[in-house]
Amino acid sequence: MARIVIVDDHPSTRDGLMTRIELENDLEVCGEAADVDEAFQLIQRLAPDIAIIDVSLKTSNGIELIKLVKSAKLTTRMLVWSMYEDSLYAERALRAGAMGYINKENVTGVIIDAIRKVLKGDVFLSAEMSSRMLNRVVMGKEASGSSPSDALSDRELQTFSLIGHGMKTADIAEEMGLSVKTVETYRARIKEKLELDDLAALAREAVQWVIENG
Repeated sequence: MARIVIVDDHPSTRDGLMTRIELENDLEVCGEAADVDEAFQLIQRLAPDIAIIDVSLKTSNGIELIKLVKSAKLTTRMLVWSMYEDSLYAERALRAGAMGYINKENVTGVIIDAIRKVLKGDVFLSAEMSSRMLNRVVMGKEASGSSPSDALSDRELQTFSLIGHGMKTADIAEEMGLSVKTVETYRARIKEKLELDDLAALAREAVQWVIENG
């Protein structure tokens, strides 16, 4: 029986995923968590076979959790599921130590296939993302750093995305579990890295990026 921990900050989403997983005779959900600290402690204590991790959590984000688990040399394999398109976070998730990435819009149809593949030690990605990454390797194309998804850190990219969705600084701080001052620091770093003149230009760039990337 493969044991699974679900990490997502929405209880109804966790319940729906658990219901689907437990239809399988050889899979069981042994724990749930809503934020990074709780999830890391749970994974350390239960040593599940796999953790299914959302990118957006109550505090910090799923990428940071993956890094923690990896740096602690725990044996739990990790599969990311997210509302964000795989073109935004899949490579980051794999670099951090995850073994797969799945979009929540497709989760009902393929989540069990993704879980089984990761449990076998294989990487699970959408066909489109697999092709994109293979083309990058074959063509020798490395990230240039010119686009937000290449230039920004995980937390900066999350902040940038929330700006693009029209959220104000205080709302972003609450969403990410950070102080307003920290979010303002992220804004300043993003503006510098993307070589934008002011906050109005940052907002326009963020909105355009969200429109183009979903």
